[in-house]
Amino acid sequence: MKLERKHPVHGIVATSSAPVLVFLTVCTRKRQPWLATPEVHQMLRAAWAGEQPWAVGRYVVLPDHIHMFVAPVLGRPLEPWVTFWKRSVTRAHGNPAWRWQTDHWDRRLRREESYAQKWQYVALNPVRHGLVKRPEDWPYQGELNTLAWWG
Repeated sequence: MKLERKHPVHGIVATSSAPVLVFLTVCTRKRQPWLATPEVHQMLRAAWAGEQPWAVGRYVVLPDHIHMFVAPVLGRPLEPWVTFWKRSVTRAHGNPAWRWQTDHWDRRLRREESYAQKWQYVALNPVRHGLVKRPEDWPYQGELNTLAWWG
């Protein structure tokens, strides 16, 4: 019998001695499909922009979840930052039916893993979901910061 985790394990610690690059997935509550619109895409980009404790690299916004790569800038924990931008977007759209899943999934990439390879997998998500024929046709994706193995 395979055991499934009901809640993700968190605890990404950013130290100056170890490079940190995190693959982050955030879902809507009950996987309701409200994210993939021009308005919400702009709200997300605005919430992630500016001086933040975490920098957003490449990302894909799907109707009911977001995949993104992030890296620490100010050495603060990931969880409060995720809560901050989810709240910012919630306030901006003002629709009480559009809610976030309480938690999120994060995975620190290992040095031997390639950000580019992971990105190729993520970029194909809209194709796998039948939303577009080619990844470059999906309008709700981008890159806010060029991320590298930094500490």
